Amino acid sequence: MNNEAEIKIKRTESILLELIPEALGQLNDNRLHDLDIVEVKCSRGRSDAKVYINPSSYSESDKNTYLRQLRKASPIVENFCLKDQGWYRCPKLTFEFDKQFAKSQNIEELFKKIAKDS
Repeated sequence: MNNEAEIKIKRTESILLELIPEALGQLNDNRLHDLDIVEVKCSRGRSDAKVYINPSSYSESDKNTYLRQLRKASPIVENFCLKDQGWYRCPKLTFEFDKQFAKSQNIEELFKKIAKDS
């Protein structure tokens, strides 16, 4: 992939990372207002985008509830991004909780413990 295409993808990811929380904040479901979007990864053609959410301390049933709500809300969020940016089309958004984020949090906690013990 050439640099120009990579730059376009990164720009789209950056814009979506800003717009998605704004769009969620305008929805009627207050629970979605507080979700922490940590990353957006677009496909090469920018037709799809995975939206990663900080899993913080949500239980599995909470996560499933959030994902169900987000699936229902994704057309509204996509439309918000489309109108805000004046895009011809918005990437199809897929929401999921970021498993790597939780792992990195655990690793950081382990390093703190090691530092404290030594």
